[in-house]
Amino acid sequence: MAVSLSKGQKVDLTKGNPGLSKILVGLGWDTNKYDGGFDFDLDAAAFLLGANGKVTSDEDFVFYNNLKHKSGSVEHLGDNLTGAGDGDDEEVKIDLSKVPANIEKIDFTVTIHEADTRKQNFGQVSNAFIRIVDEANNKELIRYDLGEDFSVETAIIVGELYRHSGEWKFNAIGSGFSGGLAALGKNFGVNV
Repeated sequence: MAVSLSKGQKVDLTKGNPGLSKILVGLGWDTNKYDGGFDFDLDAAAFLLGANGKVTSDEDFVFYNNLKHKSGSVEHLGDNLTGAGDGDDEEVKIDLSKVPANIEKIDFTVTIHEADTRKQNFGQVSNAFIRIVDEANNKELIRYDLGEDFSVETAIIVGELYRHSGEWKFNAIGSGFSGGLAALGKNFGVNV
């Protein structure tokens, strides 16, 4: 059974799962009733970060326009334009054995595409979650349901994988941002 986390909780990922290297990070959400005339298009992304919490280059930002990291360690499985249906809306594959040694953390984010133009925010989104699945047996290891803590934010840092004493851990962050993808990119050192 998956470990269910609350905001701010940290949990070992590889220590309790020896040999784990290939994982799937699934992100999902639903949109509340909304009559603004636009569909919601939420986008998941991964930022590969050095010890300073910044990308080492713009290539360390994996998203719908850069689906695979040059190391082959992180691959975004594609943009879901509607979020319709149950289960994961967007997924990112991670091969922990291929993550470059200078990468200390991988942060997972969700943003609302054209949020300002469409007058949309995370107050109109519900049932958002992130989950970590062992790709070898499709077993869900970790799940973090974000709850309804957001109102005007247009971007969220959902969680992060990070190295600690030679093992990988997961931190349930759930931190909101205004300013969408551009603000997130700037926060992580991406040239936007």
